[in-house]
Amino acid sequence: MHISDVLRGKGSDVVTVPPDTCVRDFLDVLSEFGIGAAVVSADGQSVDGIVSERDVARSLSDRGAVVLSEDVSSIMTREVVCAVPSDHVDALFAVMTEQRIRHIPVLVDDRLAGLVSIGDLVKHRVSELETERDSLAQYISSTAT
Repeated sequence: MHISDVLRGKGSDVVTVPPDTCVRDFLDVLSEFGIGAAVVSADGQSVDGIVSERDVARSLSDRGAVVLSEDVSSIMTREVVCAVPSDHVDALFAVMTEQRIRHIPVLVDDRLAGLVSIGDLVKHRVSELETERDSLAQYISSTAT
């Protein structure tokens, strides 16, 4: 399965925030959309960085509440691992596990085309396994008669 299959199921909407978004406002965005990360983008199409709940928590631990009034650009990950729709789901699972990341933007021609989370990949894989199980059960019941 490819990342394009995952995006087809979940959609290609991506929440982005400009680099000068205050961390406190960023937390409101996460809450509003029920998400754990957002792509940092000055134009809504390019990837300048990515920022997550984990980035906020680590920054708060390191520097205290002053972080809440800083721009997300001060805490974002600048070197973002990205994928393309033709990437295999299993390959992205490996990258996410090895690099301990939970969100990967998907690009088409260097423009944002989606975002996949580890949860999206797990959900997709579980769905695949359920389909395989149902097919095997149907095959077994049809050959047993």
